[in-house]
Amino acid sequence: MNRRYAIAAAAFAALLLAVTAAKILHVPVSYVPWAAPSARAVEPRGPLSDGEKATIDIFERVSPSVVQVAARSAASPLMGDETQGGGGASGTGFVWDRDGHLVTNNHVVANGGEIAVRFASGEVAQVDLVGTAPNYDLAVLRIRSVRQLPAPIALGSSNDLKVGQFAFAIGNPFGLDQSMTSGIISALKRRLPTHGGREIANVIQTDAAINPGNSGGPLLDSAGRLIGVTTAIISPSGSNAGIGFAVPVDVVNRIVPELIRNGRVPTPGIGIVAAGEDVSTRLAVEGVIVVRTAPGSPAERAGIRGVNFSTGAVGDIITAVEGKPVRRLADLTDALEQAGAGKTVRLTVKRGSDTRDVNVGIVDIDRS
Repeated sequence: MNRRYAIAAAAFAALLLAVTAAKILHVPVSYVPWAAPSARAVEPRGPLSDGEKATIDIFERVSPSVVQVAARSAASPLMGDETQGGGGASGTGFVWDRDGHLVTNNHVVANGGEIAVRFASGEVAQVDLVGTAPNYDLAVLRIRSVRQLPAPIALGSSNDLKVGQFAFAIGNPFGLDQSMTSGIISALKRRLPTHGGREIANVIQTDAAINPGNSGGPLLDSAGRLIGVTTAIISPSGSNAGIGFAVPVDVVNRIVPELIRNGRVPTPGIGIVAAGEDVSTRLAVEGVIVVRTAPGSPAERAGIRGVNFSTGAVGDIITAVEGKPVRRLADLTDALEQAGAGKTVRLTVKRGSDTRDVNVGIVDIDRS
């Protein structure tokens, strides 16, 4: 214990000696407890990096063409958003062409009465609903009047996208307009169920933050070109979890002109009811199992047979379209949509141990 006290006393003595020496040598003391603080000088920064410049350029070029979409239901005078309801819905849209057409998601405007959009400039405009495609979660609006329309977003292609390339989203998450997020393309060729009861093929997955309110906004590549329309997220909490989806621009570029011309998009089909993928998996079948054919449908006229409910025997299995393998129903519907209503396709059909090709016409099953 005496040794500890001796060490502490020596340390204190050394400190006292240092303070005394500072006073004798008149060492200046800069700390003044009651002095008013002054603003610190701003440190000059260097030039922005090339990556920062590129991102800023994308936002400044594209954001004026991105709008906030607000749909008001006829039953309520209040505007809501995708998460809160409130009598309506709000999301995002963007300028498609110089004729005043805007693109957004179908689920943003599906239950709305009056629809209005707000531009980046703050200008609000009433719009009319031109057409909807629930099977693709797309809708087209048209502006009634606006003083000066921003330029349409340049179109890219979703056919040559690569996993890992940069992706940017601009939208109105939670009503916070003109928000930009960035990430990468996380995966391609995802399949996304829609409210129309079908699946969108070749959907883009991205980790660019997408939240409620982003729906209908543009997904961009590093050149600022449109590569998709943000439409959904997977999240237990309802907020961004790094898994967002966008309808690929090649699909958008096929559907939107059809909506502008006709207000609707045909649903190509051949008139069959197919078994679910779980059934095919249990039976170890690769292809589309035909449960039954609609009376008078192209499939029935082509001789395609469904399940024999008396014996339980599996009916025909569609295994290819125009020689391209069909492993699930989405493969078949995608091929039919690519061909279009009014065309004829060659199906490869397996019945028992026999395989044959049949030509089947495609019709608009919504009108058949």
